[in-house]
Amino acid sequence: MSVDDQRTTVARQSGEPLVAPGHDLESVNEQINRIVLRPAGSGWLFGFTVAFLLLIGLMFAVLALMTRGTGIWGINIPVAWGFAIINFVWWIGIGHAGTLISAILLLLKQQWRTSINRFAEAMTLFAVACAALFPILHLGRPWVFYWLLPYPNSMQLWPQPRSPLIWDVFAVTTYGTVSFLFWYVGLIPDLATLRDRAVEPLKRKFYGIVSLGWRGSAMHWRRYEMLYLLLAGVSTPLVVSVHSIVSFDFAVSVLPGWHTTIFPPYFVAGAIYSGFAMVLTLTIPIRKIYHLEDFITMRHLDTMAKVMLGTGWIVAYGYLMELFVAWYSGSYFEQFLVRNRLFGPFGPAYWGLILTNVALPQALWSRRVRRNPVLLWCLSLVINTGMWLERFIIVIVSLHRDFLPSSWGMYYPTAWDWATYLGTFGLFFTLLFLFIRFLPMISNFEMRELVHRTSTEGEH
Repeated sequence: MSVDDQRTTVARQSGEPLVAPGHDLESVNEQINRIVLRPAGSGWLFGFTVAFLLLIGLMFAVLALMTRGTGIWGINIPVAWGFAIINFVWWIGIGHAGTLISAILLLLKQQWRTSINRFAEAMTLFAVACAALFPILHLGRPWVFYWLLPYPNSMQLWPQPRSPLIWDVFAVTTYGTVSFLFWYVGLIPDLATLRDRAVEPLKRKFYGIVSLGWRGSAMHWRRYEMLYLLLAGVSTPLVVSVHSIVSFDFAVSVLPGWHTTIFPPYFVAGAIYSGFAMVLTLTIPIRKIYHLEDFITMRHLDTMAKVMLGTGWIVAYGYLMELFVAWYSGSYFEQFLVRNRLFGPFGPAYWGLILTNVALPQALWSRRVRRNPVLLWCLSLVINTGMWLERFIIVIVSLHRDFLPSSWGMYYPTAWDWATYLGTFGLFFTLLFLFIRFLPMISNFEMRELVHRTSTEGEH
């Protein structure tokens, strides 16, 4: 019997604990903080090096874009939106699970969020950083991106409030700012713990500065809890608003395939779907590498798999409604779009989307699949691939066949498209490795509180 199977058996017998038995406050402190305070291992150095090399590739791709222009990408007429918009929507979607886990589940008092909220919040910030690059790079003249901001200027040039691009700028900057504040405020007590445990003077000084003088007094805790709940309340509507605003980029147009009112809820469900898939993609190997099975238990994996299954059905319902609306509308153009998606030049991508987003995830109905980390990790990769294909279908297939056959064209991504996309993975994982190395990936004080509460309940 494997270690995970043994933990699963213990969990069933004791009512599915969120923390494996045998831990006290000191053992929680030790296991979480030693990842940060001990020297970096060879595995971390190798992973960071690979990620940083990809980041350098992104820098070269951006340099080529700025010197040669957007002509190095595969965009053309009628497909004026290409990988940049696809990847923008995909990365923004990935960030949604962090806000859901952190804010909404906190307000709903769901204790299972405790082991994964810090990690999910960091993932949100890094995904937003990757997403924010693409609209700026897509401008053609990215060095004047500040024209999108409503700042006083002598030219009397103000952003166009009816432009979806402006909506994206405000949505993403608001989302990124609130998410960062929520993440940083949650870190403050743990930063103070690292300050008190650090041996090296430089580390002690760094953690002392960023912990903002936290001493753990009753007044500090009172203000902290008030601010944390306030930020959770502010963050909650962002889960719905941000991806709804992103969906308006498409829904406010008159283009077949985009002009539909189902896009906002459909996009939000898809964002949570892909977000939880990415949390599992990252959590499962990190849980194994850093021996965190006691804190990120099979119950956590099982619960996240159930959330994916539920949001996956909402996404499947959205696909079905697209077909129904095209048939019920009686519009020749809408019906042609459906036929083109199913049997056109990009038909294999559409059927791949159905396979990866609808068919294969039905395996999550099985308890054995949900509690098998290897299978669950493979399914999370499949879902992330499917969600990227969904954005490809929405953007490319809707654009490449215009109203006039004389305007039809094809889209082929270039090497620079792929280099920019893969380079954002370098940015994402570089930030992720730095986060794992220098900050606690699990909320230390919340885990101690959970262990204390669990032990107290056990005594009674």
